[in-house]
Amino acid sequence: MKTIRLTSVTIVLSAVFGLAVCNRQPTDFGNSNGMLDNTDNGNSSMNLAQCSTSVNALPFESISMDERNGLIFMREEEKLAHDVYVTLYNKWGAQVFNHISNSEQTHTNAVLMLLQRYSIPDPVGTNAVGVFTNTTLQSVYNDLIQKGNVSLAEAIKVGLLIEELDISDLQKQIAKTDNQDITLVYENLMRASRNHLRAFNQNAVTQGVTYTPQYISQQEFTSIVNSAWEKGTNAQCGNNQQGGCKRR
Repeated sequence: MKTIRLTSVTIVLSAVFGLAVCNRQPTDFGNSNGMLDNTDNGNSSMNLAQCSTSVNALPFESISMDERNGLIFMREEEKLAHDVYVTLYNKWGAQVFNHISNSEQTHTNAVLMLLQRYSIPDPVGTNAVGVFTNTTLQSVYNDLIQKGNVSLAEAIKVGLLIEELDISDLQKQIAKTDNQDITLVYENLMRASRNHLRAFNQNAVTQGVTYTPQYISQQEFTSIVNSAWEKGTNAQCGNNQQGGCKRR
């Protein structure tokens, strides 16, 4: 993952700038479906019970070094999102960070499930909030907290950046992955990240904050935030399917 660069973005603040505005949440989420639980608080959590059922229904395949390294990295990157949001919630009290941090905990736990399935050591272990094994992610965390502590507007921009970075990195990991169980989890994590991007964008728009994406194109960013909230998928099994189960 390349080092995060936070470039200057244009901020236009509305006349009244407060937590009540920031806490405005979308109300048009879809119902829970498959491995994602969506709520009207702007968060998409992994349904870990459904995740376990779906993952275990898929074949256990040999794992490549790219897939192994990808799981280790994504375990900590999802933790990074959780830790940043917890810290920024404690700083600003904006509920969007509280709600989405809870979802991010389920995201990193879903990756942990895959690490355990493949007997890969967990890089997180008992590490506290803000502590990372990956030195690049440690630097990213430190930088994002410094940016987010400047103002609530900057904190919302940090949320947008984390979600688009997560989308970009998941796209890269999916391109290097052919194991069905890993791909299934990554695809659902990416849907959740797109939902979180929508939630942070609604907060930014409400406050008059203009954001320029850094890791996905402006076209992709605009397409995501202007499209409907996404539901999850799981593994579909049937007696007439060779191999038993497939992703759907």
